[in-house]
Amino acid sequence: MAHGAHRTPSLPPHPDLTLARDCELCLGWGTVVTRDGDHELCHSCQPDPLGDQGAAASGT
Repeated sequence: MAHGAHRTPSLPPHPDLTLARDCELCLGWGTVVTRDGDHELCHSCQPDPLGDQGAAASGT
């Protein structure tokens, strides 16, 4: 039996495609798909929505 994509309560992120245009990691899409099948903004070309707080919270 074929299964479709899992529905998620949150909307997919909206990347800035101008920034993503030449990115080799996301191939210009601005998002990447995680191992869990979730869409996330590309960490290479998209700015961190939390600014510097995101890096401090993650410990990097």
